[in-house]
Amino acid sequence: MRLVATEYLSLDGVFEEPGHWSGPWFNDEAGAFKWAELQNSDAQLLGRKTYEGFASAWPTMEGTGEFGEKMNSMPKFVVSTTLKDPEWNNTTVLSGDLADEVGKLKQQFEGDILVAGSAQLVQSLLAGGLIDELRLMVFPVVLGAGKRLFAGGADATALKLVETRQTGAVAILTLAKSD
Repeated sequence: MRLVATEYLSLDGVFEEPGHWSGPWFNDEAGAFKWAELQNSDAQLLGRKTYEGFASAWPTMEGTGEFGEKMNSMPKFVVSTTLKDPEWNNTTVLSGDLADEVGKLKQQFEGDILVAGSAQLVQSLLAGGLIDELRLMVFPVVLGAGKRLFAGGADATALKLVETRQTGAVAILTLAKSD
């Protein structure tokens, strides 16, 4: 069981609001990568802000086929101290110790637990050494401003590059914990 985080990044490390800037380079190959990733996952772990964005969009999207069906039906876990009554089906709020909660989830599922977006959560997971695999989808654009995945003050962390691939103009770097 692995905790896998996938992030869309600009060349200058911005991962805020990728829906506003990633579109010109997101092609069928990138879609196939995201579909395979979702198929290999048994659950999603999300921060509150990403969860709220997903919960307001996915249940109402039409024409998303199997991808949308999987997004809406799979178990979702939201790390939050403020969210009390999640409305998106199959959602559980986690408010305990992050390392303990992640450990419990890893014992509960056989497939991957997928994290998308969720800036504060991913930064906490990285700082705690809880992410087993980090997938960075690097888009060929410099944004100049926006929230960065590796913000100032982040701890030095050694990762091992385990795979690179390309989907059109997007480079996908797969990294794992360094031994």
